[in-house]
Amino acid sequence: MDEQAGALDPGGHLAATAGDCVHCGFCLPACPTYQLWGEEMDSPRGRIHLISQVLDGAPVSEKVTVHLDRCLGCMACVTACPSGVRYDELIEAARTWPEQAGSGAGPAQAGAPRSARDKAVRAAIFATFPYPKRLRALSGPLRAAQRAGFDRLAQRGPLARYAPELAGSMRLAPRSPGRQGKLPARIPARGERRAVVGMLTGCVQQVFFPHVNAATARVLAAEGCDVIVPPGQGCCGALSLHAGRADEAARFAERTIAEFERAGVDAIVINSAGCGSAMKEYGAFFGHAADGQPGPLASRAAAFSSRVRDFSEFLAELYRDQGGPRAVRHELKAITAYHDACHLAHAQRIRQQPRDLLGSIPGLDLIEIGGGGTCCGSAGIYNLVQPEAAAELGERKAAAVRATGARLVVSANPGCSLQIAAALAADGGDPVLVAHIAEVLDASFRGLRLSALSVGTAQ
Repeated sequence: MDEQAGALDPGGHLAATAGDCVHCGFCLPACPTYQLWGEEMDSPRGRIHLISQVLDGAPVSEKVTVHLDRCLGCMACVTACPSGVRYDELIEAARTWPEQAGSGAGPAQAGAPRSARDKAVRAAIFATFPYPKRLRALSGPLRAAQRAGFDRLAQRGPLARYAPELAGSMRLAPRSPGRQGKLPARIPARGERRAVVGMLTGCVQQVFFPHVNAATARVLAAEGCDVIVPPGQGCCGALSLHAGRADEAARFAERTIAEFERAGVDAIVINSAGCGSAMKEYGAFFGHAADGQPGPLASRAAAFSSRVRDFSEFLAELYRDQGGPRAVRHELKAITAYHDACHLAHAQRIRQQPRDLLGSIPGLDLIEIGGGGTCCGSAGIYNLVQPEAAAELGERKAAAVRATGARLVVSANPGCSLQIAAALAADGGDPVLVAHIAEVLDASFRGLRLSALSVGTAQ
């Protein structure tokens, strides 16, 4: 085995996975970046070729890093692939290479580290977003800049050229602050208890969408669940894991596992698709240490992952196993478009459960978005580090939403909500509500009007 391949791929798992690709091209029309640019190296098939070359001894060059970074990690190709190639495993492993190159971390490898500017941008993102207190402190100045109109100027001025990441942050940040008190450590079930569940409050969700967390807890309680909110929980590590920062992700994951182990819950319910996808990967992540052998947390991580459920997934299982829905649904009249978050539909294969939940609400007219399986451009930190591509994908998603005539867009991921709301606000069309599925169910349970969701209005 080549020395570099042995260092990057102990046991040869990555090479075997890349070898499963038969170059059929079914992934090409499913890939958003291939749709944008039509470049082979910006398709899953092309990136697999680059990964194979590195495993064969090629350097992790700037060109390789550029094409890896342009990948959204949306996993639409995993759904489309007839050969079952685990592209998700390949891209997550490959993204660690430029993070480690020149850092002294991980195996030595040929290739240059990231530029000083790129490093600084990513360091700023990861010093802020996984930490709710820091993110909350940053959100104030961002909103002040929005009120002064700097966000609009930034999209077409020098800032867009020289600091596109900052311009993107001002474009994406919600204009209305999330006003919601801290959730108690325990929210009791209404009526007879059917389950005891833990709830992740998240980072972006906690700061920008605390009302989503509150709605999630109310819905779960209304359906007979004691909801436990561990006060010591922090970031789950999803952003770090999907950006190639494996050591950082491991630290966040270990803390998350320990917090929910102490909570002693039947299931861990997640209302953020990206977080849920990462937490379901903990078992596999800790199952392979640097030498390819199971890490010390492997068994605990696997047990933890087996209890992780997306919000919609959990309710569907609860209804199936515990006698159906308990809470009364009140009419909520709205032409509604449901957006498939990539890390829910592709990574977790959860598509029908959210649609069934929305379909159970009287008066709600659910319609499909054309090309609904295509990424909106959010993709973790993608809309910050690849703002131009993200903005174009956001424009396409907004146009597809407009074509439905919907006045309410429902998602299951905070990043998607921010991205779609910003894209709809930028196109000059009529106001559209953007809400989480938990908010919509909560409004129906409580007999509220659609206007109760106006905190998520894109206008």
